[in-house]
Amino acid sequence: MRSAFAVTAIILSALPIAVAAQSKGIRLWNLTTATMTGFQLSPAGQNSWGPNQTLNDKDKELDHDERLKLTGVEPGRYDAKVSYAGDRQCIVRDLNIKADAVVSVADKDLKDCTK
Repeated sequence: MRSAFAVTAIILSALPIAVAAQSKGIRLWNLTTATMTGFQLSPAGQNSWGPNQTLNDKDKELDHDERLKLTGVEPGRYDAKVSYAGDRQCIVRDLNIKADAVVSVADKDLKDCTK
């Protein structure tokens, strides 16, 4: 009886680790009509841009309809700086990023574009 209890306790203690390993994390879905060459986040309204997340992609850019796992990002409200070839940059304001969710960016979300 004790050995069955011990085995059950070991299995139950490992369950949260297995569930966490299956987590997909926060992902970005590029629904714009162009390939992103840069995607940086800042806490909403702070203009304190983090690293370029597209560098985490195998080809260092995010094509239309492609998804990318974001690293080092906690749930919260963010502004995003989106870059495209030819030095075009746009801002997306007040993205609500949730844990283990997909955040999408479409052309209609792009504001304050340069070039």
